[in-house]
Amino acid sequence: MQTRLNCVFLLAVAALLGGCSLFNRWEAKPSPLPPRPVEADYDRVAAIRAAGDREAALTDSAIDVAPLRDPGVAILEDQAQQNLQTRHYALAAGELDQALQRNPDSPDLLQDRAEAAVGLKDYARAETLAQRSWSLGPKLGPLCARNWQTVVEMRLLAHDAAGVAQARSQVLACHKASVPRY
Repeated sequence: MQTRLNCVFLLAVAALLGGCSLFNRWEAKPSPLPPRPVEADYDRVAAIRAAGDREAALTDSAIDVAPLRDPGVAILEDQAQQNLQTRHYALAAGELDQALQRNPDSPDLLQDRAEAAVGLKDYARAETLAQRSWSLGPKLGPLCARNWQTVVEMRLLAHDAAGVAQARSQVLACHKASVPRY
C-alpha cells in the first residue's frame, strides 16, 4: 500500500511539473537581452598617447616641460617606455613601480604608470594615477593632455557621459597658445 501511494505521489508531482512546462510555452517570454557590443581593436593606451602627441605637435604650444632625470630612474623609465610600446604592460608596470619608489612625485612616471594600468585593465588605479600626475604636473601641455585623456577613457568605460564631456573639455584646456613674438 505504501509503495502504491509513493507511486501515485510521484506521478502527481510529474504531472504537475509537466503541466507547468505546457503553460510556459504559451506565456510571453521576455526577449533576450541584446548582445553586448564588442569593442573593436581600440587601443586605449594609444589614444592616451595620441592626445599628448597632438598637443606636442602643435607649433604654437607654449608649454613643453622636460624635468631633469635621475640616471637610475631614467634607465627604468626608458625600459618601461620600450615595454609600453611593445604592450608588455606588466613589465612596464614593474619598472615604473621601482622608479616611483625612488621618485614618488614624478608626474611623468605617474602618468606612464597610469597608462600601464590601462593596459592591465586596472582602470580605477589608472584614473587615480592620472589625476595625481595632473595635480603634481604642469597642468598644460602634452602631459596634461595625456592625464585628461586617461580620464576620458576611464569615463567612457564607466558610461559616464557627463564625466566624458568634462574630461574632454579639460583635454582642450591643456593647450595654451604661445605669445606672438614680433
